[in-house]
Amino acid sequence: MPEEPFRTGRLLLDSVSSADVAAAEPGVPVLFSVLVVVFVLLFLLTVRNFLQVLPFIADSFLRARGSVALENSVKVSRDRNLVAIVLTIPAVLLMSRFGMYEPSFIAGMGSNVKLSLVASMFLGFLLVRYLLYRAFFPRKRYDNYQLSYRSGFTYFILLMLLVLVSAGILWLFNVNDLFMRNFIIAEAAAVYLIFLVRRAQILSLSCSVLTTFLYLCALELLPAGLWISVAVFL
Repeated sequence: MPEEPFRTGRLLLDSVSSADVAAAEPGVPVLFSVLVVVFVLLFLLTVRNFLQVLPFIADSFLRARGSVALENSVKVSRDRNLVAIVLTIPAVLLMSRFGMYEPSFIAGMGSNVKLSLVASMFLGFLLVRYLLYRAFFPRKRYDNYQLSYRSGFTYFILLMLLVLVSAGILWLFNVNDLFMRNFIIAEAAAVYLIFLVRRAQILSLSCSVLTTFLYLCALELLPAGLWISVAVFL
């Protein structure tokens, strides 16, 4: 009969239900979930420190000498440093989650490995920045030099505050990941630019214009350039 050839056909696709396919898709990485829990616990423990340092952060943003008032208080300075350390966790999580820092050599790796490498490279950037700060440490009149470096912690807290609030709002409105990624990058660029201006103002209190420019190139633009170059060329 003419229908016979069609009856001998064979289904080549696996008979897997859509529910099974959804279950097989990778979920939230284990390390990501662990770090979120750790951050929430640490934030709850340090929320009082954050509230105490918040007015000084706002003052440092509005004027260069606001950083002087912050550093003159040993307790507030310690609180600021502690809060900055805690906020490195969401910084790494956001960079990994939205692919804001993803060199090509980690593209094919598992989610937990990617997160670990992003965290390592971010800590490496901070280490390079600190080593350059120590390498160019002046022998005298170093107060403003030291103050300008520590103001980076203040602006990092400010950046993370803006990013976490804006990311939360965008998430509530179900904004896509690409827009959130670009928005966060724009926020980071704007805050970093303001920080560079503030650091230049602090350095200029005891340095010439040329020395201030050279310090910015060596202490900020060089480590940032190296960090970006790793993502672009590796």
